[in-house]
Amino acid sequence: MTMTAPDVRADGSAAPEPAVLLKRRTIDSVLIAGGAVLAVALLVAGALLTWGANFADDYVGDELSSQNITFPPTEALVEEGRDDLAEYGGAFVDTGKEAEAYASFIDGHLQGIADGATYADLGTPERAANAAVEAAKADGTDAATLAELEAEAAAISGQRNTLFKGETLRGLLLTAYAWATVGTIAGYAAMAAFAAGAVMVVLVLLGLRHHHKVVQQA
Repeated sequence: MTMTAPDVRADGSAAPEPAVLLKRRTIDSVLIAGGAVLAVALLVAGALLTWGANFADDYVGDELSSQNITFPPTEALVEEGRDDLAEYGGAFVDTGKEAEAYASFIDGHLQGIADGATYADLGTPERAANAAVEAAKADGTDAATLAELEAEAAAISGQRNTLFKGETLRGLLLTAYAWATVGTIAGYAAMAAFAAGAVMVVLVLLGLRHHHKVVQQA
């Protein structure tokens, strides 16, 4: 209902604008409706996050399993100085955490190739070595020198090819680990959304109960 104030106050100042008073049950209805919408949104979000978490987990597991990657035995890992990976000895890589561990195992081997140089780092030396071979052939360099230059070029190319394969596999494994981590986070977020949604449902039910009492007393 609306209550209109006097036009002029006793002190001669201008009267305030009409004030709108809302009934208690109207406020309750608005709050209950808002809570219901929020509860539904949270429950839907929880369901979607759960689906996303399950999808990520299944996808990562299927993709890793299809690669048939297995850690060396624990003894071999310890001999290589990889005590940090000993717990994965002989394990079949099919989870994000294991993918991250195996990526670390690969990185350890890559560091021993070309004194820690990467595939990209060896691009210039490989081109220079091949150019030296071609120049030697054009100049009629003796066979022994030419063979030495060709062996050097082949060694650099071999190192670069090995680094390319290792870095590619390592990158794929870390990508799988990243998706697995996203899935795990989605799973936790889903639980939080469901918990918040459940709280909102309880509050809405309590609000309906209170609203019903107000209506009966009106």
